[in-house]
Amino acid sequence: MSGASQRGLVMPGTLLASVPQMLDPNFMHSVVVMVEHHAKGALGLVVNHPTELSLAALTQGHPLLDGFDFPVYGGGPVGHEGLQFLHRLEGVIEDGLPLGEGLFLGGRIDDLARALREGKATSRDLRFLIGYAGWGEGQLDQELASGSWVPAPPNPDLIFHPEGGEPVWRELLRGLGDVGRTLSQLPPDVNWN
Repeated sequence: MSGASQRGLVMPGTLLASVPQMLDPNFMHSVVVMVEHHAKGALGLVVNHPTELSLAALTQGHPLLDGFDFPVYGGGPVGHEGLQFLHRLEGVIEDGLPLGEGLFLGGRIDDLARALREGKATSRDLRFLIGYAGWGEGQLDQELASGSWVPAPPNPDLIFHPEGGEPVWRELLRGLGDVGRTLSQLPPDVNWN
């Protein structure tokens, strides 16, 4: 999969790595999995920014999810009032939105609770996220054209990488050949050299 359709839109599941020069703290050294991209805008989830939050703290008192200790990642700077989850538990969690390569967004909450209770869901297959990344009409297209993001094929192993953080970003870039390896070694500000 090339990561884009013939119309230039980034397909669901495509990964975007921010370039080293992106100093916005919301996206510095970020890996974003794309959920949708169309003429009116785009939506994605940052998958490598761990937070201090836990599922147990956010779902206290929830009839199905209360009591499960699971890390929560910062999915982006928008919409912090909702909790979302990515998974690769096809057949275990039904009705998720397919993003390609066996990756799904959301699904049936009772299936999720059962998978957590029965130990079928681990951090290698499930990621909770609060917030999302959103782009207005033409905004992501402009950022891609200016080189702010480096598209990469879907890679669930990176999305669910146990380390999270900057190492995931560096690993994604290194996997893109010589140019990516060079980018992965650059500091955020070239004046730091």
